[in-house]
Amino acid sequence: MKLIFSALISLSLITSLMAQNTTVLSQKETSNNGLNPIKIHTPNKEYSATQNSPVLSPGNIVSMKENGQQLAIETQNAYVQITAYTASIIRIRMDKKQLGRDFSYAVIEEPQPCKTNVTENENTIVFTTDSVRTIINKKPFSVAFYTIDGKLISEDEKGLGTSWIGNQVTTYKTLQKGERFIGLGEKTGNLDRAGTGYTNWNNDNFGYSISADPLYSTIPFYIGIHDHINYGIFLDNTYQSDFNFGASNNRFSSFGAVGGEMNYYFIYRTQLKDIITDYTALTGRMQMPPLWSIGYQQNRYSYYPDAEVMRIARTLREKKIPADGITLDIHYMDKYKLFTWDKKRFPDPVKMNQDLEKLGFKTTVIVDPGIKVEDGYAAHEDGIAKNIFVKYPDGENYTAQVWPGWCNFPDFTSTKGRDWWENKIKILANAGVDGIWNDMNEIASWGNKMPNNVLFNYDGEPTTTLQAHNVYGMQMARSSFEGAKASFARRPFILTRAGYAGLQRYTAIWTGDNRSEDNHMIAGIRLLNSLGLSGVAFTGMDIGGFTGNPTIPLYARWIQIGAFTPYFRNHTAVNTKSSEPWTFGEEVTEIARNFIGLRYKLLPYIYSNFYEATQDGLPVMRSLAIDYAFDSHIYDTRYQNEYLFGSSLLVLPYESEHQFGEAYFPAGNWYNLFSGKLQKGNEEKVLKLSYSKLPVYVKESSIIPMQSLIQTTAEQPKDTLYLNIYKGDINNHFVYYEDDGESYKYEQGDFYKRVMQYDAANKTLRLESVEGSLASKFKHIKLIMHGFDADQKFSINGQDAKFKKDFVALLTPISKFDPQGVANPLEGEDVLSCVITNSNNTISIKY
Repeated sequence: MKLIFSALISLSLITSLMAQNTTVLSQKETSNNGLNPIKIHTPNKEYSATQNSPVLSPGNIVSMKENGQQLAIETQNAYVQITAYTASIIRIRMDKKQLGRDFSYAVIEEPQPCKTNVTENENTIVFTTDSVRTIINKKPFSVAFYTIDGKLISEDEKGLGTSWIGNQVTTYKTLQKGERFIGLGEKTGNLDRAGTGYTNWNNDNFGYSISADPLYSTIPFYIGIHDHINYGIFLDNTYQSDFNFGASNNRFSSFGAVGGEMNYYFIYRTQLKDIITDYTALTGRMQMPPLWSIGYQQNRYSYYPDAEVMRIARTLREKKIPADGITLDIHYMDKYKLFTWDKKRFPDPVKMNQDLEKLGFKTTVIVDPGIKVEDGYAAHEDGIAKNIFVKYPDGENYTAQVWPGWCNFPDFTSTKGRDWWENKIKILANAGVDGIWNDMNEIASWGNKMPNNVLFNYDGEPTTTLQAHNVYGMQMARSSFEGAKASFARRPFILTRAGYAGLQRYTAIWTGDNRSEDNHMIAGIRLLNSLGLSGVAFTGMDIGGFTGNPTIPLYARWIQIGAFTPYFRNHTAVNTKSSEPWTFGEEVTEIARNFIGLRYKLLPYIYSNFYEATQDGLPVMRSLAIDYAFDSHIYDTRYQNEYLFGSSLLVLPYESEHQFGEAYFPAGNWYNLFSGKLQKGNEEKVLKLSYSKLPVYVKESSIIPMQSLIQTTAEQPKDTLYLNIYKGDINNHFVYYEDDGESYKYEQGDFYKRVMQYDAANKTLRLESVEGSLASKFKHIKLIMHGFDADQKFSINGQDAKFKKDFVALLTPISKFDPQGVANPLEGEDVLSCVITNSNNTISIKY
């Protein structure tokens, strides 16, 4: 080992770091199998631990080998690998025994070459990349992470570090002063999770409370924030995992699992958004969804027979409520049996789907993993013949009750099981289905308590429910995605209820069986924001609530919020009132028409933000913590529900009965989306709320592309792209993106992409030359300038340009339902506009 410090590391810095992290050993190291007590002195405490203790710690380092970007360390009681996965990601693997197979359902990225440096002395090992300095204490083993300039990012809690209680392994990190914790996927509670604890065990939680834990999916990734520093930790362990962010203690945060290795990735970046980008580089990013899937979806448990499905579709068209999707729940099947159709309710599903297609609708159908145990049922007999079901240790297929009755369950952790399911998806493809909705895949069953001794293949290393449970739903969604991709000959839409880290590669996710209550609507926003912080961009909740019946104001508000969520799905349960927009009266129908229509006008903006998610992993629906991580206001429970939709639209959600709402505007200037009125940032304000309008603001210097109103994405908009430019004092850029919306031709370059730069200092808007081989659907661009003086002069490509005074209104006034019949005034703003040809060459607009 090298004993001389690199010139890059100052002696004074290392001395300081050692002083902070080194403990004094009172007696010499014991052998790996010795039983001598290890007595450790820390500033205020002294304790003894032996290998006979119920809590086993790693002990002292006894050897270390450097192998490129990896350190192989053996301690008295453990084996450790520390890898510079990239310059900004450090991976820690640790176990009581020799490390086993390095396998992950989540991580798809290989380690990337990066420059590392290792120095060592009697007490510490210093492992350095260009971004992170990892200090490894020898006596006893512990880890601390520092910035290159010596600021503490995160460290093992002295005296605790990592330890085992039986097979349960936990790592304890020192709580930093004022430390916040965000993310962890589909978790209830506040944006800042400090002082709370959570369990990851995918759970069928019908009609859950707004504080319930766990819910349906597991994403063991969180972000810590303190002292203008942020970092991420991803625990890649599929056993039940537990996270403690200072719950019932004032000493540590911790993360651990009931089995398996301690295997975590530590990510340090100066900007929080880059942590999400790094995490999704590890676990993958979504592919471009079909364009229709980000339109409005009308669902119910259940629409049947086929005449009812067609009635719903035709009514949406008759009432001019834009929509793209109809979803069929379990009643489309023959006695709830997978890969069948009820011939009385749906005698000709191919014709029905063709008729829906003519109206501009795509069909999504539900699938559950349970295959009914029944002689003569083709799917079950084929599954038995191909031996694809999960089993008990004695070889008998595991059987549980779900909707069809007693069922067996495919092993999606085996290649054989996935291939079988993928082949079965052809049955749905042949019926003209466009989307697959994976439900009950936790695995859920009556009793909701799957035995621990059920065996799974786990891709070649057989295991039990304890390890396979949390990845089952993700692997089902993967199988549906890969089967649909092969059979549909176009991009499929895949939705799941359960999942694990990395699920975004295959599927969108919704937040399960929520309730028709105001607090559920608001809690759902935090769930979606947290999923976005955890690498999942395509998310949604049941608009209107699944269980129960929403009030008229609640439904109206929820529809407004839904227009600014990634997956816009209206859904309600069996034995509830109908939940289509027109069932709540004419006023709500108008409100729904306004906001669903606004979403369709915004599709160029929304689709471009989905493209961004495929490139850098940033979500479409963004907690304010992504851009304003160190602004304490955004964690205030009064403001924690605010979010950005895409990079530019600030959405302020409120419960339906509130007449006034407290709001916080982050740094910068903000424009009211509907009136254009300017609002200064860094300001708290009380807003008067409107029953018919959700408060939405636009960040200064934003570029918002819009299109004409359409009723379905199957309809082409007018040939003019409306490019809304908001005057501002900060630089900004927007990546505008188009493709055909349905095929994978974009992967071969058949797309239209244009970087748009707003340069505040030089007072220039620059539309860079077009990338890709696809021609834009828009022949013209209408430049709409917001916040500019009426006499502002402009030039385009060096030539004076004439902008005319114009008026923009995004919403149609709601009819006044009163005896006088006085109409509401039209709300909008005065702007300047100019129509230009949509050239593929650079277009420069100066003001």
